[in-house]
Amino acid sequence: MSRVNKLQIAVLVLLVLAGTAACGSSAASADRSGNGVSEPAAGVEAANAVSAEPSVTSTDTLAVTTIPQAPPSTSAASSTPPAAEATNTTPSTTSPSTSTTLSNTTSTTLYSDATTTTTSLPPVRPRETLIIHGIGDVALDPVYVPTFRSEGYAYAWSGLDGIFLRDDLTVINMECVVSDLGRPEPRAFNFRCDKAALPSALEAGIDVASQANNHSLDFGREALVNSVANLRAAGIHPVGAGSDYEEAYSPALLEIRGWKIAVLGFGGVLLSRSWLATDDRPGIASGDDRADMVAAVERAAEIADLVIVTIHWGRELDTQPRPDDIAHAEAMVAAGADIIFGHHQHRVGPLGEIDGKIVAWGLGHIIWRRINPVSAQTTVAKVVVHPDGTMGACLMPAEIVRHGHPVFVGHTPGHCELLYGGRPSPMEPPSIMF
Repeated sequence: MSRVNKLQIAVLVLLVLAGTAACGSSAASADRSGNGVSEPAAGVEAANAVSAEPSVTSTDTLAVTTIPQAPPSTSAASSTPPAAEATNTTPSTTSPSTSTTLSNTTSTTLYSDATTTTTSLPPVRPRETLIIHGIGDVALDPVYVPTFRSEGYAYAWSGLDGIFLRDDLTVINMECVVSDLGRPEPRAFNFRCDKAALPSALEAGIDVASQANNHSLDFGREALVNSVANLRAAGIHPVGAGSDYEEAYSPALLEIRGWKIAVLGFGGVLLSRSWLATDDRPGIASGDDRADMVAAVERAAEIADLVIVTIHWGRELDTQPRPDDIAHAEAMVAAGADIIFGHHQHRVGPLGEIDGKIVAWGLGHIIWRRINPVSAQTTVAKVVVHPDGTMGACLMPAEIVRHGHPVFVGHTPGHCELLYGGRPSPMEPPSIMF
């Protein structure tokens, strides 16, 4: 054997001896630490040990944590815990873990590899006392009410002391189509409201306007659909009319002071049943078809805490409700209506109640021409709804002193004593109205 071969064999023997010593040292170290090299790394073990099962963190907090399992590491196993790994500047290849907490404090915390974000869900708002006003017929037609041309449309509301700005909800009957479209129908009066009048109505505090009345199709279906769109675009909720049956019978839905409120509009006294909305025809919601009204109220009552109906009914010059009106009101109350505002008669009717629910039988017209001292008498209905659902109501007398300009009158203008339990209204129709 040559000298070179002997030297190579010696080197190989030394390498084998050195490897054996290293293995023994590693085994001894593993024995001292209690962990063999075949054990999983601490970080991976910790991740695999966490499940998606909920853990209760307090008596009123339920925490649900989900952490995806990390894929097998391609490098040497690490014993660094997950919390410490979050400080690593190297981008992670695993999905961030998430934790959702539902509690009385409604706190939600989201954990990621590098950031922590905390958001809070809003608490459920308790019901508060509501102040609601209802008025009758409104005609913002500069042809029919010529004073608007000289005084402007804010003149319609300026005599009412800003009362609708201090309430929670104001509901009106818009007795005109708010559109430039269409041609007038052959009848004695056609009312077309000016779109330019809507901003001042909104600024005065008008919230909901019914288009379910006997002038809503004065200029045809296209104008009615456009009117509904114009009201909505102006920030006023339209009810009682639409492009089809579903829209016409759908309520305006509002959330105010912890209450979910639905407002529906119905219109009777029509020239023709062809004015009514169908599945494939624009029109208004009927104020005569009791079954349809009841069904609409029932649907609204399922999704709202408070249901308000504004309805065009009765006959002109009536000061007392007719039997059909009473039957309609009783059926709607039984279906879930809480407040009913009636109009069309051009006279003020009494304030009443059915099973503790408020019915204003006739609110007269209010933004209108001053035709004579009798028809100039009008009113604003005020309803106060308390957190427990009890309601008080009263009528505040007003007078149209000039075309399109009502003002409060009486001993305490703009105020009235709330009455409960169906006791007589403080404002019975004056004898001059009979």
